Amino acid sequence: MTATPINGRNSFLQRLVGAAALDAAVYEEVEADRGALAQAFAVVVLSSLAAGIGAAGLWEPSVEGVVFITIVSLIAWAAWALVVLQIGARVMPTSETRADVGQLLRTIGFSATPGLLQVFAAMSAIAVPVFAVTSIWMLLAMIVAVRQALDFRSTARAVAVCVLGWVLALAIAIVLGLVFGPRVS
Repeated sequence: MTATPINGRNSFLQRLVGAAALDAAVYEEVEADRGALAQAFAVVVLSSLAAGIGAAGLWEPSVEGVVFITIVSLIAWAAWALVVLQIGARVMPTSETRADVGQLLRTIGFSATPGLLQVFAAMSAIAVPVFAVTSIWMLLAMIVAVRQALDFRSTARAVAVCVLGWVLALAIAIVLGLVFGPRVS
């Protein structure tokens, strides 16, 4: 549960905590706040940067590696967002589905909040568990975000949309990593 908003709106920090806590009310607030797009974009960029920094715990740290993983994370998120938009709003909408691109981008942007913790993967001893836990947590947050943004009554429908998008985005990230990524010896 998030703190009671001041003046009807939560602060950025309260939104981050609420998004990480999978609080549907916070996702509804972000969906309705047209001014929250910059905040959502900041969450995605910072989460991607955290992934880049955290990836240093998986192999020899380098500036190039951090930049590369940060860019791949941004591309994977954008792919996930695009696929979720297409599947959720065009392929699997319900009669209640009413969402524009901005609403969806704001909510799913905040669903990247758990990814901020990926920075802790820089400690190689916990890198794999950190990435595993935060990836699943981000998927769960995305499910809540999609359910709220697309006005789905069924969580199962949001799960289907998000898992399909997640698999495709993960495949894109893996292919980019294999083709363009640093060589691990």
